[in-house]
Amino acid sequence: MLKQIFCIAAITTLAGCALTNQTEKLPQPIDAAALETSLAKQQADLVAVIDENTQAQAASYTVLSTQLTALETQIAQLKLEPKKTITPIPLECPPSPLGDKFLLGAAENVYVDEIKASFKTRIDTGAESSSLDARNIILFERDGKQWVRFDVLTQGSDAPAETFESRVERFVRIKQEADEKSDRRPVIHAHLQIGKYKAETDLNLVDRSHLDFPLLLGRKFMQDIAIVDVGQTFIHGKKRAHSAINK
Repeated sequence: MLKQIFCIAAITTLAGCALTNQTEKLPQPIDAAALETSLAKQQADLVAVIDENTQAQAASYTVLSTQLTALETQIAQLKLEPKKTITPIPLECPPSPLGDKFLLGAAENVYVDEIKASFKTRIDTGAESSSLDARNIILFERDGKQWVRFDVLTQGSDAPAETFESRVERFVRIKQEADEKSDRRPVIHAHLQIGKYKAETDLNLVDRSHLDFPLLLGRKFMQDIAIVDVGQTFIHGKKRAHSAINK
């Protein structure tokens, strides 16, 4: 009997436990009011975010529209405005290193007014004095002064020479080589023209038939009036007819 009572109590206990577990597993009742409040809040937050984004997009569109309008206005103005001509402004050049001197090449054509002819001339910085090719040089006196008569090939070696007379300014001695005797030459005063430049100098008379240039200008002529560029020739033009540049 006691054993049966213990069995019934155990069964009752187990049944109670099983009922308790089943009760815990049942769903809890839902609070409808709280759920509705939560959904309403989420909806309001979503609407606020959408409105904020819409306003930002509208502001950006307004800015872009304003910039596009300004750009279109600038393009229209560029099409209407005439093209501007750029006028170059000349730079200030430094003063010429020649100053008031003129430039000569290693060879020039020189017009001698007293001879009324132009000559192919060597510009020689190594020579001190200037000399003119003269033939048949004869000294004589006139009114107590020393004069000289000489011939010059004014039209080249194929034409007859012309005879000229001039007062002798002085005599010079020129020594060509160390072992040669000095050569005494008469000196005449002459007016020269090189291109547009005119100058005066003394010319000693000597036979230059063995040389390529009938006229030579030395340092005394160039001093204070000219500078020589040995890399150039005939800077002031080629030989012209002597009658074209007579005074």
